[in-house]
Amino acid sequence: MAVWKQYLLYSFAAGVPRRSLLVSLVVGTILNLINQGDVLFRGGEVDLVKLALTYLVPYCVATYGAVSYRISISRTQSAA
Repeated sequence: MAVWKQYLLYSFAAGVPRRSLLVSLVVGTILNLINQGDVLFRGGEVDLVKLALTYLVPYCVATYGAVSYRISISRTQSAA
């Protein structure tokens, strides 16, 4: 199976999206408070692109980590 197909398959398998979403909510909220906290508390205009990326990046990183781990385990088991 092609590597990109494995990444796609594992990205939507067995709890990976849920776990990545939880990581994204926690890390994204913390980062958003750091990056735009002054605007949020003063009532200024929030940059929606920054807001979206602040949640999207941790989601992608968590998903990539989970998928890479699963592929590593799969390769180890198939080699044995």
